[in-house]
Amino acid sequence: MPRFEVTTGIAALPRRVFDLSLEVDVHTASMAGSGERAVGGVTSGRMRLGDTVTWQARHFGLRWRMTSRISACEPPGYFVDEQVAGPFARWHHAHHFEPDGNGGTVMRDIVEFAAPLGPLGTVAERTVLGWYLPRLIRLRNEYVRRAAETAG
Repeated sequence: MPRFEVTTGIAALPRRVFDLSLEVDVHTASMAGSGERAVGGVTSGRMRLGDTVTWQARHFGLRWRMTSRISACEPPGYFVDEQVAGPFARWHHAHHFEPDGNGGTVMRDIVEFAAPLGPLGTVAERTVLGWYLPRLIRLRNEYVRRAAETAG
């Protein structure tokens, strides 16, 4: 099963970064390029343990829906979102927030995923998803970084 990590340094306290990372509106704004929006479950505000949200977005010219649940949450250290319905055979995204020792945060995303369709899915993982998904996470993290580093 494919797995990747993305680490992002942010000049803001872990609690601020953690809270922003659970905000539906922050996530939606960070994925504006794909037209992502919340269409079911929690559609605005901050998600909490057990909450679900259904996202709709356009990737590769196709409209996709994915429902994920916050399956673990220990503020301000980490939370996990997992797909409960959607395009992946498996999607498990762990978000970790650690102090960097200088008043900032090291945000670390660990994503495990599997495409559906057996051997065809394996080809998609290796040729497209393996670079596309980390790119999306980096894009989201850059938005979160800018939001967290802005006073407010």
